[in-house]
Amino acid sequence: MADNSEALAALEKEMAAANLRGQWQSDANRPRQRRQGPQNQLVVEPVPAGQAHLWRWSEMRPLLERSVKAMPESFTARRSLTLKNPGLTRGTTQTMVAGYQMIGPGEISWAHRHSISALRFIIEGGDKVFTVVNGEKQAMEPYDLVLTPGWCWHDHHNQTDRPAVWLDALDVPFVLALNQDFYEELGETSQDQIEAAEPSPVMRRVGETETGRRVMRYPWADARRQIMARAAATPDPQDGILLEYLNSTTGGPALNSLSCRLTLLPPGFSGRLRRRSASSIYFGIEGEGRLVADESELEFGPHDSFAVPNWSWYRLVNESKTKPALLFSITDQPILETFGLYREEAEAQRH
Repeated sequence: MADNSEALAALEKEMAAANLRGQWQSDANRPRQRRQGPQNQLVVEPVPAGQAHLWRWSEMRPLLERSVKAMPESFTARRSLTLKNPGLTRGTTQTMVAGYQMIGPGEISWAHRHSISALRFIIEGGDKVFTVVNGEKQAMEPYDLVLTPGWCWHDHHNQTDRPAVWLDALDVPFVLALNQDFYEELGETSQDQIEAAEPSPVMRRVGETETGRRVMRYPWADARRQIMARAAATPDPQDGILLEYLNSTTGGPALNSLSCRLTLLPPGFSGRLRRRSASSIYFGIEGEGRLVADESELEFGPHDSFAVPNWSWYRLVNESKTKPALLFSITDQPILETFGLYREEAEAQRH
């Protein structure tokens, strides 16, 4: 075979001067996995973005308290400890970012809106802690889910003598990758407020739908009642018992880019391996368990959070013989489904 390396190098140099790049150059730099499939066919797959990682609540809570003392004026009261995946330059997964946020007694986080979609899963709240979304007050009781869809005005209020804490999750890396990060401040500290109508429970098992008026708050009392009512059902061999929060006007995911779910792992549950082209972030509510992901085994408990990268083999385990484990999770699956890119494989399909 002739040695054409000098000719190729000269060609690439001339192309670069003309602002061109050969497809062969791009392919060589793309992180991908190659393996032999059936009949020795070449199979190319993405490398998981980031790594499975766990953030312990026992470490987060003291740091949040220190942040309040260190920043008594907290730049619109947004003290969030962002969960940075050690395998990524930014973000908790390649499309999502999550963080633990605390606002101090009497604080208000100023009203603003942005093209980024966000949600709050409340850890420490109460009837005098609330978010105002497009003028409607949304209570923030423990384990409530409160949505702030893209371009909705929102401000957070803590009218108690104790700190308020929640888990934030946003589609920041996805929106930034598309160069669609729009932001606007209201100009006033907070919006004019009206009491939101009492939300009706709008949840489902995957595949079911229910439509109605737009809901921004999903009370924990309703959500827990619905998931526990299914506790005796036959669990999915990979996911346990799964319940999804609905967008009440469309019957689709709670946010256009993010799906929010509850998972119940029955006592003694040991899930089978599965991988998805979507990534996920989990938050422990009740009970304890274990994530097995590729080469990692991570023990989780209440208020711990962990990330599962895309296309990473993983399973969930609850070794308790008497107590279920409850988890809240967020996934970017709606993004992939919109563009026809979502896929998954179960253990039986593993090569």
